[in-house]
Amino acid sequence: METEKLPALPFDEWTETRITVHLLLQILGKTRLKSTTRKNHWWYITLYVTPRGFGTYSIPINDGLDSFEMEFNIKRKAVIISQSSGKEIVLSLEDSPTIADFYTRFMGEINGIGVFPKFIDRPFDVGIDKSFNEITEYHHYDWKYINTFWKLMLWNNNVFKEFSGRFYGKTCPVHIYWHHLDLVVTRFSGKKLPPMDKSARILEKETYSHEQISFGFWVGDNNVPEPMYYSYTYPSPDGIDEESLQPKGAFWQNSNGSPMAMLRYEDVKNSTNPRKAVLDFLESTYRAGAKKAKWNIDELTVPDLDQL
Repeated sequence: METEKLPALPFDEWTETRITVHLLLQILGKTRLKSTTRKNHWWYITLYVTPRGFGTYSIPINDGLDSFEMEFNIKRKAVIISQSSGKEIVLSLEDSPTIADFYTRFMGEINGIGVFPKFIDRPFDVGIDKSFNEITEYHHYDWKYINTFWKLMLWNNNVFKEFSGRFYGKTCPVHIYWHHLDLVVTRFSGKKLPPMDKSARILEKETYSHEQISFGFWVGDNNVPEPMYYSYTYPSPDGIDEESLQPKGAFWQNSNGSPMAMLRYEDVKNSTNPRKAVLDFLESTYRAGAKKAKWNIDELTVPDLDQL
């Protein structure tokens, strides 16, 4: 996709489709959560952008002698469960199933291959207090917008990977956290933080165990009703919001009591060089946080090969 042709994704025009897709991906994510061995910072529960849509990659079964993976395959308009045995289960979405209908069929197929994930069968952090098998109001599959969403995530996935490769320190894969449906990459200084208060959720305790600078892209929510890039440093150092950001249009905004750097996708889409705009935003927000938190920026920077 040529960067000068980045597509529009108006928040209000695909709301029901966005929620349907979000719920569907939460079902896949929760299944991976309960079927995969633990990895630090919840890196074992995430989803990934694939050449066909969004998937889990390989998950071991049968004591590791076999594996399966799940993918929301946009090209085939289906969720596909692929097994190392060569078998493939296709759950078509072309007849626009409700989330309840999809969930019932999906769990039957997963159980049929010997996978019995015991997760909380309700959406997480999306404001819907129902079990998946009770959600009949979402059955919307506008494939034009689903395809646009995927292409945006695919493009940003590649940009984030380029940025990720510039750092020598611990870095998470570029992946999707399905509770907020945001594409994320995070850098760590290596510094362990004091344990959180016992009242904190296990989600936050595991996520924020070490000092970090996180970067993301998400297509918006009710609080920010448009696609947006963001970055924050945790813990947030004093004065970070006094640091300059790139490109022009990037700004600091208060988020839960701490500064968060933000850049509108619309500004990126309309820029003369969208890829450079995003990379400049990521680099400037990293340097703002690393400077204020006193990271050793020079030692952590990967030089060009001709500088080795």
